Amino acid sequence: KYKFNDLDLGDIEGIPRLLDVGQCNDTIVAVDVALALCDLFEMELNELPLTIVLSWMEQKAAAVLWALLYLGKTDMWIGPILPAWCNEDIINVLVENYNLTPISGNAQEDIKKIMG
Repeated sequence: KYKFNDLDLGDIEGIPRLLDVGQCNDTIVAVDVALALCDLFEMELNELPLTIVLSWMEQKAAAVLWALLYLGKTDMWIGPILPAWCNEDIINVLVENYNLTPISGNAQEDIKKIMG
């Protein structure tokens, strides 16, 4: 419904700057692609120029987050609304230990920060 793959947002050596990898069910594909790129470029996951914006639209997103944290992924964006189980203490741990950034609610500002 909110896909943006048909927008021309530029590319980096032929790879689109933004990829919508689908819903929570499709996360394994995104992880497979990221890990394949790690192997190809002989890099660690956090060394890839990869920005993950994890949407909290369903409870399954929590499982996706835990899986990504298990793989060592840091520096992700989460939101737009944080789940009810995410109290201030939990958010502080996620921000301080994994550099997660809650989405601000201002889409234009968030996109500027994400796109660098």
